[in-house]
Amino acid sequence: MSKVRVQNFHVSLDGYSAGETITIDTPIGGAEGLFARFDGRVIHGVDAVDDPITLDRALTSLWGQGIGAEIMGRGKFGPQTGEWTDGDWRGWWGDEPPFRTPVVVLTHHRRDPLHFDNGTSFHFLDATPEDALAYARDLADGRDVRIGGGPSTVRQFLRADLIDFMHLVTVPITLGAGVSMWDGPAGVQDRFTIESATSASGLTHHFWNRVIDDRA
Repeated sequence: MSKVRVQNFHVSLDGYSAGETITIDTPIGGAEGLFARFDGRVIHGVDAVDDPITLDRALTSLWGQGIGAEIMGRGKFGPQTGEWTDGDWRGWWGDEPPFRTPVVVLTHHRRDPLHFDNGTSFHFLDATPEDALAYARDLADGRDVRIGGGPSTVRQFLRADLIDFMHLVTVPITLGAGVSMWDGPAGVQDRFTIESATSASGLTHHFWNRVIDDRA
């Protein structure tokens, strides 16, 4: 069966992955410092840049490999809450969203799907993590499903015990406040084997692989 992955997910030293309030001007709610070292050019492969291949670039390039669909929370798609009143809003990314796959946006408010020429499509769904994953797997056509965030969405899928692999990136900054990655049940690490590697940039990459026998 395809895997459920959290890929290239940035976390501060004090455990935050987003700021408290998302606005048009602050799409990560004031936590933009988490991505000061992020080279988004390589998310579709290290051959997308002419710069030397570093550990950070190599690991970032794994973001899209083998992914057939993403699931994200509504806050990652846009700053709006409640009923959809801005029919022209098509996400933060303009006419070329980086996903190039179907994306399931979790929301309590219905909206028709959005389709883009580069293969990205957004599907708006009010569902439990289990039902959302089943829907995304149908769209993924046998490939892996990425849980794209924000941190509240990742926590929902961890709480539901649905995640097989996480690539978490600890960024050497403190935010002091925000939305915590770890505000949830204790002991989640016991479900995984964990390895870490620190790059020359100061980023620490953590690889959480589901314990194979855990679901037997």
